[in-house]
Amino acid sequence: MTKKRKHQEDFQKVKLKVGKKKPKLENATDTTFKTKAIQIPEQLKEDGVLPTQNRKLNIKDLLSQMHHYSPGVKHNALLGLKDLLSQYPFVIDAHLSNIISEVAAVFTDKDSGVRGAAVHLLQFLASKIRAEQIAPFFPLVSAHLSSAMTHISEGIQEDSLKVLDVLLEAYPALLTDRSIVLLKNFVELISHQQLSKRLKSREKLTWMLSVNPNRRVTSQQWRLNVLIRLKKFLQAVVDGSSEIEDEGLQEQRDSPRSVRNPVCISWKLHANNQQHIQLFENGGLRPKINSSFRLRSLASVMDSAGKGLSSAENLKGFIAIIIPLLIECWIEASPAQSAPILGNVLESEAQQLMQQVLSIIHLLWKLTKRHDETYKMELWLRKNYLVDFKHHFMRNFPYSLQETVKHKKKDSCRGNKYCMTSSNSIDHLLLNLTLCDIMVSLASPSTLQTDSDWLDMIRKFVTDTLQDGSKLNSKQVNRLLGVTWRLMQIQQNKVATEPLIKAVYTLYQQRNLLFPVRTLLLKFFSRVYQKEDLRTQRIRSRSKVLSRWLAGLPQQLALLGLRNPELSNQLIDIIHSAASRSNKELLQSLQATAARIYDPLEGTLVLLPAEAQRRLVQLVYFLPCLPASLLACLSRCCIMGRMSSELAATLIGILHMRSSFAGWKCQVQDNSVSDVDYFSFLFSTLIGFSREELTSLQGIRGKPHISQTQLSPVRLYLTDLDQFLHHWAVTEMVCHSLSTIPSQSQCFDILQTGICKYLVGLVVIPDSTAGSVLCAINKLLDQACILSETLHKFLASCCYSLLYFLLTLDKEDAEHVQKRDMLWGSCISALALLPRLLRLMLQSLQVSRICREELPVVAQLLRLLMQHGQLRSHMITNEFLVQQIIKDIMTLKSGEVQEQWLTDLHYCFNIYLASHPQGPGPMNAVY
Repeated sequence: MTKKRKHQEDFQKVKLKVGKKKPKLENATDTTFKTKAIQIPEQLKEDGVLPTQNRKLNIKDLLSQMHHYSPGVKHNALLGLKDLLSQYPFVIDAHLSNIISEVAAVFTDKDSGVRGAAVHLLQFLASKIRAEQIAPFFPLVSAHLSSAMTHISEGIQEDSLKVLDVLLEAYPALLTDRSIVLLKNFVELISHQQLSKRLKSREKLTWMLSVNPNRRVTSQQWRLNVLIRLKKFLQAVVDGSSEIEDEGLQEQRDSPRSVRNPVCISWKLHANNQQHIQLFENGGLRPKINSSFRLRSLASVMDSAGKGLSSAENLKGFIAIIIPLLIECWIEASPAQSAPILGNVLESEAQQLMQQVLSIIHLLWKLTKRHDETYKMELWLRKNYLVDFKHHFMRNFPYSLQETVKHKKKDSCRGNKYCMTSSNSIDHLLLNLTLCDIMVSLASPSTLQTDSDWLDMIRKFVTDTLQDGSKLNSKQVNRLLGVTWRLMQIQQNKVATEPLIKAVYTLYQQRNLLFPVRTLLLKFFSRVYQKEDLRTQRIRSRSKVLSRWLAGLPQQLALLGLRNPELSNQLIDIIHSAASRSNKELLQSLQATAARIYDPLEGTLVLLPAEAQRRLVQLVYFLPCLPASLLACLSRCCIMGRMSSELAATLIGILHMRSSFAGWKCQVQDNSVSDVDYFSFLFSTLIGFSREELTSLQGIRGKPHISQTQLSPVRLYLTDLDQFLHHWAVTEMVCHSLSTIPSQSQCFDILQTGICKYLVGLVVIPDSTAGSVLCAINKLLDQACILSETLHKFLASCCYSLLYFLLTLDKEDAEHVQKRDMLWGSCISALALLPRLLRLMLQSLQVSRICREELPVVAQLLRLLMQHGQLRSHMITNEFLVQQIIKDIMTLKSGEVQEQWLTDLHYCFNIYLASHPQGPGPMNAVY
């Protein structure tokens, strides 16, 4: 019993007493804790810097989801990015680097939906981001694009072409900077390298077309898709080179570099050394330095990989790789492989593939022309590829397009599901023309005999196409004319060139041609004419077709009118160029059509814009003869206001140079402008109104168009301010031309006769006409000139009518107030030059015949005449007349309160006239 108790002592139970706490165990866990309040006001606020989209995700959240393993999350993130950036475009600038890097990274994503969303987002970003903004990040984008293009997955390769489309559309210049890498990627998309078994080293690798049965499209369709992008890429490379001339006609490049801004020269300012004229060689576009040395461009400092296709070595290397592949593509799509029975008729898909093949070769040919040694490059191309091109390309030339029509009902094609019909479209023309362009670039005058067989085929095709009545678009016509021009350069004899020019003229004569087509044809003929005109007179042989075309241009210009101002400008430029070269046929046609071109109502001159009007006015100088009827039209054009006063002054100056009064040391052309017709032109322009218009004005009465006074028989017709200013500017040029005539007395007699014949006796005269007549009198009057009494009385009446109009003019009438200085100066100058004129005007102031309202006007006129320095001596001479007028006024105002204007009149008379005794008798005898 004792041993048992001792054994249990180790596990004895502790007895707890009532009221005592249980003791803590040695391994007990302390569960006590303390809490404190946490203040988070900033975290609870909404984020104002980073906006969110409809799912409350900001830009950082969405970009972080781009790394998620789930394709759905990444797809939603891309859609959310597009939604967010469309609502808040300013986020793009703040997070451009992160956006570009994350979007470019998913170009190679395994999920097609993610790649499609990335392409849509990239297309959206391209419309928002400028090229200079994305340029620092474009190497990263280009690297991801190259990775996608060379990816092992067929789906990623296909979507990479979509990315390429977006970048080519938005940033072609940035994309072409990595041309070497991308061109290799293009090659790898449709081919693979193969080591020749006969060569142990890897120095000579050949490329052959690859076939992948796992693709969703056929191999031919896949190559077509790749070649379409390659053509766009090469086109971007060509467009980025300013040294490459445009296809077809090399003068038709529509880039801002080729816009020729003419220098506006004012010969008056130049003669006074107020304008400096700086001349540039070659129009200032591309200065050419006659030196045997060439400065090395910056591109030559870089290695060949950095220069891209601008290096001749790189270009030759790429041509050597791609041309054999393109020929293989051509062979697969050629009629001999697809359907030998059909001959040279192509199916639609084959035609598209062949078109891309030729377009790529054509662009590569254009790239070869920008190198310094173009001739060597052409020899290299001819040596390596002419035989293959002749064998494969020209074997079935020309090609036509096959149309397949599915018949629902049985007909004559009963045994066939599809029936081939003859193509009515002209889509196949571009294929044939591109081929012609490639082939003729390999020919030259020295190889004419060797290449005569296929050159004759091309010449026949071009001639037939031009003579055909089909509607051609501008792109096809451009290629067609380019081939035509090249053929004319290869064989320059008239026997070969005349049929080509005739075929082009047949197309030119068609009606309703598109404006771009008509423009191309005009430029072609203009270029041919300039080329022909450069030949020496000894070997020059005028083309009859070209002469016929030139002779028809003025008539076309007259018929065109305002329907197409751009086309009219082109016609004017060509006519001006031929007229300056004294082309006989054109000048005769221009002379016959001049009356219609310069018609003042519906002529081409008054319908076209100012710049075209300037060129038409310059053409007047080249007209063989200027008859009276044409001068009458030109006079009406000057005064009707439908061309500027500066241009009217230019026209007057040109006619003066054509007249016998220009002071030429050599003999001018006989009967170009007769003296009588020239004076008639100047007088009609000086008057500013035709006889019919002056006759119609005689029936107008009363204000606001007429200003009349009881003391003058001449009433003034108040012209509009624009018409007045235009007439006044033209008048100054007419007066200048009249003043340069050697015999001033005879000129004045002619002017006096015209005024007495056509103006004296009219009751209503325009204010601009009255002022112009006074201005001409002041300009031409000298001591040898004798004025008739009739002209004296007429001028006196005009002077008083003008002065009365100016003194009664309302200050608030802003339109007529601007006439004051010009009309006042003409009147005062005439009164100062002709004392007899002042006396006649004072004699006409019979105040007894006027109403009391006109008395203050007469008093103000007398006061101003006495105060004027130029007239003071003449007013002193006529002191008795002035005193008598004042007495008559006092008599009418007797018995009334003396008004201020009468007091002022007395004061001026006492100050300026009364202090001077009347001159002796001989002084009065002058009158």
